[in-house]
Amino acid sequence: MPSLLGIVEYTDKYLRVHEIGDWPNALNGLQIENSGHVMRIGAAVDVSTRVLSQAAEKDVDLLIVHHGLFWPGLQPVTDALQRQLKLAFENDIALYGAHLPLDVHPKVGNNAQLAASLGLKSTKPFLEEKGQLIGLKSNASRSRDELIRRLCKVLSGPVKAFSFGPKTTRAIGIVTGGAGSEIYRVASEKIETFITGEAPHWAAIAAEELGINLLLAGHYATETFGIKALAAHLSKRFKIPWTFIDFPTGL
Repeated sequence: MPSLLGIVEYTDKYLRVHEIGDWPNALNGLQIENSGHVMRIGAAVDVSTRVLSQAAEKDVDLLIVHHGLFWPGLQPVTDALQRQLKLAFENDIALYGAHLPLDVHPKVGNNAQLAASLGLKSTKPFLEEKGQLIGLKSNASRSRDELIRRLCKVLSGPVKAFSFGPKTTRAIGIVTGGAGSEIYRVASEKIETFITGEAPHWAAIAAEELGINLLLAGHYATETFGIKALAAHLSKRFKIPWTFIDFPTGL
């Protein structure tokens, strides 16, 4: 039976958790410990009461999430936080969070996994944030319409397309999650088609003014890739089963 400490030490090193900058509330790494052993891994984009309840039902004792318990910031242990902690403690569930370290990972990262799903090769990191390059870009030539169809297929859902760029795009940028507000910085790197999860209202106007294609594929949907890939990797390495706990936010 693998130890929690062994899995955490390996994952910290694999994701370079202590080297990669992030927003303070991400609190990357182990957020809650359990009694010390792991028999089943659960993977989820977010931690919530529903996710923890499902983890308990599935006998998960290590839950790995992209958005951890402390995203709202410093708060009293009442109401939702008290409920979530109680679920974790009573069901002996350890919680591990990985935000930017998971986004930027070259193999199991959200961007790398989405790019691979779209058949984009020879990608290069771009767009600096918190001291590292957080996105991926490719100079592959793709039909805009075909790229949108492929994106809808791999995400199993709709894509909001603001098609103000070329019909055949030769510079594609991917930054999963909520990176739409970075559209001006993305355009400055000669990106013709920008794929992200969500964007503020003004980004649609900016896309038209900049003459680029802005494809919004959903914050949640674009960030399911990395957490699944990481859990599958840990499952194989430590020879324990894993399960994906799917609760889309609608964003």
